[in-house]
Amino acid sequence: MNEDFVEVIDAETIERRVGELAAEITAAYPQENLVVVGILKGSIIFMKDLLDQLPLNSTPQFLALTRFGNQGRVSVTLDIDEQLDDKDVLLVMEIVDTGLTLATIRKMLEDKGARSVSTVALLDKAPRRIVDVPVEYRGFEVGDEYLLGYGLDWKGLFRNLRSVWAVMNMPQFLEQPDSFVEVAYAADKERPNARKVPQRG
Repeated sequence: MNEDFVEVIDAETIERRVGELAAEITAAYPQENLVVVGILKGSIIFMKDLLDQLPLNSTPQFLALTRFGNQGRVSVTLDIDEQLDDKDVLLVMEIVDTGLTLATIRKMLEDKGARSVSTVALLDKAPRRIVDVPVEYRGFEVGDEYLLGYGLDWKGLFRNLRSVWAVMNMPQFLEQPDSFVEVAYAADKERPNARKVPQRG
């Protein structure tokens, strides 16, 4: 058993919880044309799986941000292209920690005229919260470990894993990141309908 990396949420558990979240959101907005805004790049997989189970009149939009400083300040590098006046907006995030960036984004969307803004986050590092910002729909509360998979990356890698992993030995990982590849994709191969992963040369 490898103790450097731990699969903290498996693919089946994520799939089940995403379905539950989609049902909760659908019940809250039964007749509304919900604007679903994903924050690039981390939300892509979660948002796609969520949209699969939301009503067909839900419309996807994306925001790309550059964060700077430690006060939640952001610069928008890709903005949404839909007017939000008098519309309900669902903000999709793969993870929330301090809440600083989330609070900034919510205010941005409210300033665009949204009738309401709610947030769905797959993962919540609630103990790290600095500002009191609502997360109306949350998948799982997690610890302070560095997480990989299901949208969470290291230097752009590992977002496409279907489960979430915790790095327990960061020095080892930084020295030999391929050691995680071996562990994570070995576990992935054991699942039904596993993907064939090309070997890295």
